[in-house]
Amino acid sequence: MLGTFQQSQIRIEVNASARAIGESLLYPEKLRQWMFPQQISSGLPNQLEPGLSFVSRTGLITIKHEIETLHDSYLRLILSEAVDGYHEWCWDEGWVQSRLEGISLLPLNLAQTTTLLRLRQFLELSSQEKS
Repeated sequence: MLGTFQQSQIRIEVNASARAIGESLLYPEKLRQWMFPQQISSGLPNQLEPGLSFVSRTGLITIKHEIETLHDSYLRLILSEAVDGYHEWCWDEGWVQSRLEGISLLPLNLAQTTTLLRLRQFLELSSQEKS
C-alpha cells in the first residue's frame, strides 16, 4: 500500500442520546443520509452486524469496510483499498468518538473531522424534527 501511516482520534459532544447515535452508525439507511455524498453498498441488512463487509465510494475513491467487532456503543471496522487500517467508533449519551489509523495517500484527519461534523449535523437535525 502506498501512502503515509496516519492516526487520529477525535471525540465530540453531540446533542443526542446514545440510542440515536448508535442508530445513525449502525443502520445503513441512516448512514446513507449523513454520509452523503459518500455512497454505501446497496443490499445491506437493516442493521450492521459482525462479519459484514460493504464498500463506500466517493468519486473514484473506494474503501472496503469489514465489521470486526460490534457491541453496545462500540464498532470496529477493518479498512482496505484506499485506506489500509481500522476505524473505531464508540459513543454514549451526548458524545461520539472516532479513532482512525491506517496507511493512505488521503488526508485521513480531514476526512474524519468532516465525517464527525456531518454526523453531528444529522443528529441535531433529526432531534429538531422530533421536537
